[in-house]
Amino acid sequence: MSLFGVAVIEQPTKKEREDGKSERLLFGPEWDTGVDGQAVALKVLLDAQRSGKLPADLDMTRAQVLVSPFA
Repeated sequence: MSLFGVAVIEQPTKKEREDGKSERLLFGPEWDTGVDGQAVALKVLLDAQRSGKLPADLDMTRAQVLVSPFA
């Protein structure tokens, strides 16, 4: 088992970018252990969704999930 950090960043739309907005942190970083980063990301994101830490109307086409191992 390894320790991983998971965060979700929302990318701005083209219009928002033209208006000067940049990406924003929606969630995290949240740390958890698992066999690999993908398993930990799935576990953390499902827990965050169930607990309401992620917006219900999150547009996943604009979301970037970042997973980082603890070195």
